[in-house]
Amino acid sequence: MMKLVPKRSITPGPRDERGVLAGRIVAAARDEFAAHGWAGTTIRAVARAADVDPALVYHYFGSKEGLLDAATNPPQKWLESVATVWTTPVDQLGAALITLLLASWADDEIGPTLRAILQTAAHERATREKLRRVVEGTLMGVSGLGSDERDRLVRSGLISSQMMGFALMRYVWKIEPIASMAEEEAIAAIAPNLQRYVNGDLTATEPSSCRAG
Repeated sequence: MMKLVPKRSITPGPRDERGVLAGRIVAAARDEFAAHGWAGTTIRAVARAADVDPALVYHYFGSKEGLLDAATNPPQKWLESVATVWTTPVDQLGAALITLLLASWADDEIGPTLRAILQTAAHERATREKLRRVVEGTLMGVSGLGSDERDRLVRSGLISSQMMGFALMRYVWKIEPIASMAEEEAIAAIAPNLQRYVNGDLTATEPSSCRAG
């Protein structure tokens, strides 16, 4: 009588080792999604970068979609830093916001995560929804801005659009001279505009003396 040979299963090892391996896979996936987007990233490429068997990636994350979800979860330390920056005195908030953006993208964990989110959000619905939730939950509708709910949402929305547009130009598309602009120059140029969105007059028009003709 023929003996049935049981299927081989993935044995990822002790719990501590599993955590280390999963973390390594997520870090490699962040870099791959950040560099190549959704379409250009493969499970094999992630496994190769993490130095694991591709089957282990499927074992931990189930699918490419599951891996992307894990790789684009904003780090807790970034969420905490965003919450902290909103406690900055109102008259200093513009400079504090752009300073945080520059520091976040320079961070070895936060930067690749933000880049992966922006790279994939345009083409992958789940990440786009995650980005919307992050923006609405951390950057928009912040208490203390504006005279009423609509004014608060308009101001925080303009702040978000300014910061995300700058991040795309500098870190994702790497368009010069924005990509290589010194941090001090970026703060000096952008902070006043952010500060206007925080507590300036959004209805002011250009003075007639400044108009051409």
